[in-house]
Amino acid sequence: MDGRIANFAQIASLRRYEMTEGKERGLRVLDCDNGRIRFLLNESNALDIMQLYHEGQNVSFISKNGFTARETPFANRFEGGMLYTCGLDSVGAREGYELHGSHHNAPARVTRAECSQAGVLVEAETEETELFGKALRFRRRVFSAIGANVLEISDTLENFGARAENYCLLYHVNVGYPMLDEGAELVDDAEEVIPRTAWAEKHMKDRRKMTAPVPNQEEMCYFLRLKTPEVSLVNKALGKRFTLAWSGDTLPHFVEWKSMAAGDYALGLEPCTCPLDGGFYYRSLAAGESVRFSLRIGAETL
Repeated sequence: MDGRIANFAQIASLRRYEMTEGKERGLRVLDCDNGRIRFLLNESNALDIMQLYHEGQNVSFISKNGFTARETPFANRFEGGMLYTCGLDSVGAREGYELHGSHHNAPARVTRAECSQAGVLVEAETEETELFGKALRFRRRVFSAIGANVLEISDTLENFGARAENYCLLYHVNVGYPMLDEGAELVDDAEEVIPRTAWAEKHMKDRRKMTAPVPNQEEMCYFLRLKTPEVSLVNKALGKRFTLAWSGDTLPHFVEWKSMAAGDYALGLEPCTCPLDGGFYYRSLAAGESVRFSLRIGAETL
């Protein structure tokens, strides 16, 4: 190691702790810092990403709910966060299912956590099982090289049961202030854009442009068919670009969720296995079969 460094924690670190205050009490967190980006992984909730910082600046949206260890209805619990994984039983709003499914609520079992000269690496798994029913295992690997601008997520869903099982998956990636601000612009190569509502259709020509917050403004959702499984948000005033890329073969659909509402100011970028609303359908895994999904999440200085 470089003689100028007394302890590798001067360069990068991984710390595990448990929240002790208020409604966060009991949440288990892995605080990962590669020297360029810092990201907080929520062990209590599927190893999803609570926050992402690039060179000390926040990138992610955190709702007014904040983070909670309590079991409350979705509208009172949804924290946003950098990544909120939806599925495996449902995505979107469907009668008889919790909004965006139950996967995020499952605590993860960390199987590996290390910080080395290569980078920060965390692996964990969750299981969804039932007596005489499904047996699904979800393995997550999060890696970020020392000094890198990106983190890489590799997920594997395995059916270790004796029968075929249905699944669906949506990665709810949420960008907030200061990365999201007036004048920022979404960059994508959409071949087709379908607005979800009449309000969204009315504003479709400006869907890529971010405005200042507007009190009580209705959200806008767009279903995009992309040539390339990658989108960016460019904020020239801040001097940064946020980029999300994913495995287009296993996540062929994409949703843009744009909320310019004051106090709920967020941009959701959502690769998924299926369309939402009336186009929803399940995919199937045969007994013993597995499928992989990948994400690259990062920010860089322009």
